[in-house]
Amino acid sequence: MTRRNPLGTPLIIGHRGAPGYRPEHTASAYRVAFAMGVDAVEPDVVATSDGVLVIRHENEISGTTDVADHPEFADRRTTKRIDGEDLMGWFTEDFTWAELRTLRCRERIPAIRPESAAHDGTEPILRLTDLLALVAEGSAIHDREIGVVLEIKHATYFAGIGHDLAALVERDLRAAGWASGEHPLWIESFEQTVLAELRARGVVAHYVYLLEAEGAPADLVARDGAAARTYAEALTPRGLDDLTGVVDGISVDKLLLLEGDGAALVARAHERGLVVFTWTCRPENAFLDERFRVPGEPAAFGDYRAEWARIGASGVDGVFVDHPDLGVDAFRR
Repeated sequence: MTRRNPLGTPLIIGHRGAPGYRPEHTASAYRVAFAMGVDAVEPDVVATSDGVLVIRHENEISGTTDVADHPEFADRRTTKRIDGEDLMGWFTEDFTWAELRTLRCRERIPAIRPESAAHDGTEPILRLTDLLALVAEGSAIHDREIGVVLEIKHATYFAGIGHDLAALVERDLRAAGWASGEHPLWIESFEQTVLAELRARGVVAHYVYLLEAEGAPADLVARDGAAARTYAEALTPRGLDDLTGVVDGISVDKLLLLEGDGAALVARAHERGLVVFTWTCRPENAFLDERFRVPGEPAAFGDYRAEWARIGASGVDGVFVDHPDLGVDAFRR
């Protein structure tokens, strides 16, 4: 499952499950993704105050849970600086798991995805261990092995407040039987440091470096300040040379494939033995490149097939999708 594109089909990765249809990172979002035929799903992990890894896109949870409706947690609202950005809200590291499990999930963008928002308030937050059990259940029900693309969020920030995310991830993967190559596993992060730490701990996985279209990774900024190597520099031939043998692949913002010569970028990575994923394929006007939008509301589906065809033509090895059925149809059929 490391590379499918030589057969003409990239891996279809359910981004946070199937958030086009259910609130992200809920059990139902993942079950919908399994049923729609994904090759793998992508959970994001952050930590609680008592060291439990939970599945949330960010450690700030006001946009994806009903925490603001809980008066007992009103005094937890605060402002923090996360990876160079000031954020106000409620943060997972200020809650125990026992407290977080009382919350219920919500759709992040209800105006764009009212179908998903109709399921607000019905499901609790998942732990990483819960997600791995769901994947095992889905693999058994659908009679195929489903992989996990595990994203580690804000590792440098969490290290600064006393949480070693590499150690916590290793703990949960080993406990669930996912650390020694038993199942298809990719581990990704916008920070190379945590990937190197997990590899050094002997966790068997394909390690993928996430790359933004601009900016620099938090771990290198913390170490090198203004001299930190940017994401753009990592995508130069020299930067890719430096990644060879350090990671197994890169995962790039789709803009890097759409605005430049995406096929050349993918080819340069492939020449160095690096797999290339891209994120995120979404059909709504709000998220499409402007060339593929159609008249109408931001929630209206634009000419996503044309955009995705261009992405697929780049030779990319895996695509993250919010609507797995549309991804399967567009990229496989």
